[in-house]
Amino acid sequence: MKVKLHTYKISLFTLLIFCQLSTLGQAKNQKTVNNDKPFVLGVIDEIQSKALAEKRILNIYLPEGYKQNDTTRYPVIYLLDGSADEDFIHIAGLVQFNSFEWVNQVPKSIVVGIATVDRRRDFTFPTTIEADKKKFPTTGHSDRFMAFLGNELQPYIEKKYKTTTSKTIIGQSLGGLLITEILFKKPTLFNKYVIVSPSLWWDNGALLNQDSKISERSFNQQTKVYIAVGKEGLTPTEIPRVMEVDANLLAEKIKGFNNQNVKVYFDYLPQENHATILHQAVSNSFKFLYPVELKE
Repeated sequence: MKVKLHTYKISLFTLLIFCQLSTLGQAKNQKTVNNDKPFVLGVIDEIQSKALAEKRILNIYLPEGYKQNDTTRYPVIYLLDGSADEDFIHIAGLVQFNSFEWVNQVPKSIVVGIATVDRRRDFTFPTTIEADKKKFPTTGHSDRFMAFLGNELQPYIEKKYKTTTSKTIIGQSLGGLLITEILFKKPTLFNKYVIVSPSLWWDNGALLNQDSKISERSFNQQTKVYIAVGKEGLTPTEIPRVMEVDANLLAEKIKGFNNQNVKVYFDYLPQENHATILHQAVSNSFKFLYPVELKE
């Protein structure tokens, strides 16, 4: 009986040792094969702005095959609200997807996401509405931001990266307001404009009443303007306005300039709202900005 018990203890001990060694071996193997690497979507750049008196963070997506030492150049898509936790990742993804050779909707492009600091300061012009001045005291400096875009950011990108003359800007809400102001006041800054759910209610719709340089006969730059709005309803103003109506008025105003060099497309997306519209709108805009010629 003692012999059997002794044999049982030895067997149990051997089994425990085997299990322990097996566990250690698995842990060692797991540690050995753990080759995790960061997934890199783009590069983080930085520019010191005199116009804004601050440094600005840029998130840059470079298309597949981008090489600094070859001769290939790429269109640039500038994205407002371009922080990593804003719209940079999903818009860069749309650009990548639409540039796949089996999709071939968009040429391979560089995406420049401009990280947000103060949207109301950068994206709005001075308002005459006293309540808004008190509620949003930093507002009204879009002129500085436009100077930053034209005098600093674009030259910086064009010097550092391999770009063509194709320049697109994308923005929503207050970003859409800013893009509309750029289109009216400094239209040569970009040749493709993606205006989504623009906050044209700012200053009681004053921008809709302004003249634009694109209405002048001397403006001969080939320009495309895509305007989208969802089912968004009343604006946050004392005098009621409807965002869908304002966006449509903007499209009609641009068409009314009768400038053959400016093409405009109005896209009403009733299944989207102010929070959900940007992704679908940008996807739709590519079909207007880069029409694919059907092969016979």
